[in-house]
Amino acid sequence: MKIHLGLLTLTAMMIVCAGRLSLGQEWATAMFDHTSHDFGMVARGAKVEHVFTLKNLYVEDVHIAGVRTSCGCTQPRLTKDTLKTYETAQIIATVDTRAFLGRKDATITVTFDKPFPAEVQLHTYVYIRSDVVFEPGEVLFSGVPAGTTAARKVQLSYAGRNDWQIVQAVPSVPFLDVKLVETARGGGQVRYEITVTLQADAPPGYFSERIDLITNDLRRDAQRVSLPVEGSVVAAVTVQPSQLLLGVVKPGNTPARNIVIQAREPFRVLQVTGPDARFRFVVPTEKKSVTVIPVTFEATNETGEIRGEIIVRTDLPGYETIRVPVLGKVE
Repeated sequence: MKIHLGLLTLTAMMIVCAGRLSLGQEWATAMFDHTSHDFGMVARGAKVEHVFTLKNLYVEDVHIAGVRTSCGCTQPRLTKDTLKTYETAQIIATVDTRAFLGRKDATITVTFDKPFPAEVQLHTYVYIRSDVVFEPGEVLFSGVPAGTTAARKVQLSYAGRNDWQIVQAVPSVPFLDVKLVETARGGGQVRYEITVTLQADAPPGYFSERIDLITNDLRRDAQRVSLPVEGSVVAAVTVQPSQLLLGVVKPGNTPARNIVIQAREPFRVLQVTGPDARFRFVVPTEKKSVTVIPVTFEATNETGEIRGEIIVRTDLPGYETIRVPVLGKVE
């Protein structure tokens, strides 16, 4: 059951609930949006990854002491080990589909040592087929401009029945289109060329999707094979971060952050304003396609939530006003 704790002081919560032994694990589990993933049936050589995301919901800093796996078939990678309030990290679970075959389940144990000791177990499930091979192991679209199309090809090889075939290809999202062409058949070998097209209406940003290939396998649980599709669509204008997180700031401190705006063509920043007078900005004067705006927050004795928007005025047609939400707390 997902626990929604909001922004809490974990130390106080642990003191109040000291009699509940289960809370020692629940505070850590509550930071994950999910703790298990079933990859289903995958081809040998396919790139198989899944991202488990966690978010610090508490005032205290959270530190991940280590991540370990129960199976060499699935290797975890941690993107960040220390999280301040509202910051996120990812644990990326990658399955080795070339060295391992068959049913391969894994338990990934995430160990926390701050603010309190805890462990969270993440579970992955996968079946790696030996008779189906993708080359390359995934469909990759990297940095495709928004509003344009792009196509990639993958070769599928099957070894087994002479009458084996793909009867349907089902993309997980509507902005992917699939075309199948049978290129060889005979001697128990079947080959397909798979063309995947990224449509012009694909939304900007990173995506990780799949194409389910429905086959006429005799075993019902083997009739679906997933082809991973990954990539990014680059918008005409991108803003990083999309939300400026200041975390918990003590009165008198002056945390500094940067806002980075990238466009396909050079532009000029005309004006930058913040939610209140505690925000200070250095407004760039040069016309560039990548502009960095330094932001400083001067925390006064006024405590409480920091909310609002930083508004950036530019000379970019269609992007004259860019808004960046701000979130934090002074205490």
